[in-house]
Amino acid sequence: MNLVLASTSPFRRAVLEKLGLPFEVVSPAVDETPRPGESPAALVERLAIAKAQAVARERDTDLVIGSDQMAVIDDMILGKPGTHERAVEQLRHASGRRVTFLTGLALVDAAGGETQSEVVPFHVHFRELSDSMIENYLRREQPYDCAGSFKSEALGIVLFERLEGEDPNTLIGLPLIRLVRMLEKAGMPVL
Repeated sequence: MNLVLASTSPFRRAVLEKLGLPFEVVSPAVDETPRPGESPAALVERLAIAKAQAVARERDTDLVIGSDQMAVIDDMILGKPGTHERAVEQLRHASGRRVTFLTGLALVDAAGGETQSEVVPFHVHFRELSDSMIENYLRREQPYDCAGSFKSEALGIVLFERLEGEDPNTLIGLPLIRLVRMLEKAGMPVL
C-alpha cells in the first residue's frame, strides 16, 4: 500500500514529510467551482474528497490524501487574492477580527473504495493592521496565491494576535493529528 498526496501545494507536501512516511505527489484535476448555496464547510469537504477520488481512480492499492482549505469571515469566503489590490482588501477586512480556516481532509482507500473525511477548523485572531503594515507585509511576502492573503509558515505570523485550534498544521492546510487517525484506521500506522 502506497501513500499519495493529491495536491500541488509545496506547503502540504512539507507538512506531510513530518510523518516520515514515503509518499508521492500527484496533481488532481478537479473543478473547484462552488455549488449554489453550498456552505464553506461543505465545499472544502467535497473538494478534498473529489481531489482524493480523482487520483484514487487511477490507482489500485494506494491510500490517497485530499485536502482543501478556505478562509472565512462571517460566512464570507476569502479566497486566494490573485492581485495586490485584492490582498490589501482582504487584510483590511481581517484586521482586528477572527478568521476561521476550514480545512477539508479526505483519505480514500483505492483498493477498498472506503472514504474518510472531516472538516477541521482553525481560528486566527488578527492584530489591528495599519495600511503601512499591510503594504510592508505584501511587498515582502507577496502571498497572492494564499487563502486570506498571508503565509502563516513565514512572515504572516506577525499579523496575528493569537491562534486557536487543535493542530497548527491545519492552518497550513493538512491537519496531521486527524490524518494520523485516518491512516491508522485504514491500516497504515505511523508509529
